[in-house]
Amino acid sequence: MNRASIHGEAARAFANRLQKNLRHLGRWLQREDIRCYRLYDADIPEYALAVDVYGNANHWVHVQEYQAPASIDADKARARLEDAVAVLQEVLSVPAERMFVKVRRQQKGSAQYEKLATSGHFHEVREGGNRFLVNFEDYLDTGLFLDHRITRAMLGALAESRHFLNLFAYTGSATVYAARGGALSTTTVDMSNTYLDWARRNMALNGFTGKMHGFIQANCLEWLERTAGARRYGLIFLDPPSFSTSKRMDGTFDVQRDHVTLIRNTVRLLEDDGLLVFSNNLRRFQMDREALADLVIEDISRATLPKDFERNPKIHNCWKIRK
Repeated sequence: MNRASIHGEAARAFANRLQKNLRHLGRWLQREDIRCYRLYDADIPEYALAVDVYGNANHWVHVQEYQAPASIDADKARARLEDAVAVLQEVLSVPAERMFVKVRRQQKGSAQYEKLATSGHFHEVREGGNRFLVNFEDYLDTGLFLDHRITRAMLGALAESRHFLNLFAYTGSATVYAARGGALSTTTVDMSNTYLDWARRNMALNGFTGKMHGFIQANCLEWLERTAGARRYGLIFLDPPSFSTSKRMDGTFDVQRDHVTLIRNTVRLLEDDGLLVFSNNLRRFQMDREALADLVIEDISRATLPKDFERNPKIHNCWKIRK
């Protein structure tokens, strides 16, 4: 890297940190054949960014700037972001057309699903022997939550000879893993037709089609109440948003306030020896074990934290729950 081309002490510190992280992760990425990973996550206060790399040689770089507080001068913040983009392009040897930059504000309710653009540009990436479609332009998130890489692999390993249910399924990446792992059937439920169609495309991309793979467009909270007892599943993945409201919902959903009812309604769909994997990304979340004392609850948050997210251990919470 030509250090002379990076101006400013802060920019040089940012470049050095990126190179340090690349060295730290390099052998691990190669050994585990990981092609989509988080390189940087607000390691330096001056650069409050999350930087994700997708693909190998001809990679894409997805940059999310955490919204600066109102006390920070807007012009200075803009200049700092421009510096960061220039450093990233140089350190990662990525052309401007393969870099996507967004501002990550706190998302509430339906805002988390709003479109940012309408490019319709999808790119194929690989993870764990599976193929997935990602979109860097149209939504805040790309379609593949990288912090759940270990969780997805675990679900795939547990799915053999089980009926699998994926609730709040997003783009169905966990369903792909379950199908690859030998699930007897899969059921994918999400309120968004857009994400459900994305899930169908991800499944088809991996060769999983047919009646054994069902897709249901529904409010998961209402669907759980309607479906209680109608069918049982050996493995369920439940990954709700922290907070949600939409035109299709009455009232709101708050994972801290409502998780006991949500878990109880989900457990009713488990086979007697079935397993529920429950996850959320509310940093201050506290499991109400007293209200769920009759269930066997195992915290696996640390065990499902990938190496590239170790700097941000509260990125998600995760539990195994059995009757």
